Order: sequence, then C-alpha cells, then structure tokens
Amino acid sequence: MLEAGATRNRLVEVLNAAFAGGLLSEDTLSFRLGVVLGSHLIDPRALIGDLSLRTRRSGRTAARTAARALRRMVLQSTQVEAVPLVLALDWTRGEHDLLLGRDVDCDVRFSNTSVSRRHARLVYRAGHWILHDLGSTNGTLVNGHAIGRCSLQPGDRVELGEQLLQVD
Repeated sequence: MLEAGATRNRLVEVLNAAFAGGLLSEDTLSFRLGVVLGSHLIDPRALIGDLSLRTRRSGRTAARTAARALRRMVLQSTQVEAVPLVLALDWTRGEHDLLLGRDVDCDVRFSNTSVSRRHARLVYRAGHWILHDLGSTNGTLVNGHAIGRCSLQPGDRVELGEQLLQVD
C-alpha cells in the first residue's frame, strides 16, 4: 500500500527538478503544480511526459534527475495505454461525495466511452473512501476484482470500464 499523496509528491518532485534544470518556465511550473494539487484526475503523461523530449546535453544534474525520475515513474511500460490516470483524493477530511462518469454533471469526468455516464460514486466516511458502482454497463474492478462496493486504499488500481486509475 502506498502512502496517501505519494504519486502527487513524486510528480511535484519531478516538476521541481525540471524547473531547477531549466526545462520548465516559472509559469509552466505554476500551471502544472496547480493541476497536480488541485485536480481529482491527473494524467502524469500530460504533466511530465514531454520533459524527456527537452533534455539538453548541458550536463545539468537536475535535468538528468528529472529525466531519470520521469522514466522510472511514467515510462516503466512501453505501452502508453498502460499508464493509469491518478485519482487524487483527500484522505484527511474528505470532501462531498464524488460522482465519476462521462456526464457533464459528474465531479470526476472521463472521455473514455467505456465509462458510463454515471459510472460510480465515491463516498468519504470516517477516514475511508468507499467506491460504489452505480450499475455501470462495463463494470468496476478494484485490483482486478469486480466490485459493487469497496473501500479504497492509496495505491489501489481501479478500472472503470477500460479506463485505468491509480488511487492516490
């Protein structure tokens, strides 16, 4: 089991190292940190996937560190579709319940058509996030097991239809 926020912390470290190495401007760093710290759904490829393309031969250790961290964290698999989106949850006080799906009224929206319009609901109770499948067409799996309702932990892998998520 991962510590809550571990994936977001790694993303912040990579972004800070890339900024220190001159790979990102201050405005770009600020924007990307806002996404990491302010969104429920984070696509690591969109945030740091371009950093390896900008690596320079200047010998800057921060830039090399960022590129190495990028390869370890995001590009572990050669299959691009195997990289899950990060489902960023607040484990300290929780928020209101979160509705997951493709519908415009959902709190966490997906474009993947295998996700139902109102696929699942996340409910925060007594320090735990509980995932409820809402009778979705393509089902919900947690760590490879079909569920109707399940308590989540940081590091869990959730599949909403064909959409892969990692709980953070």
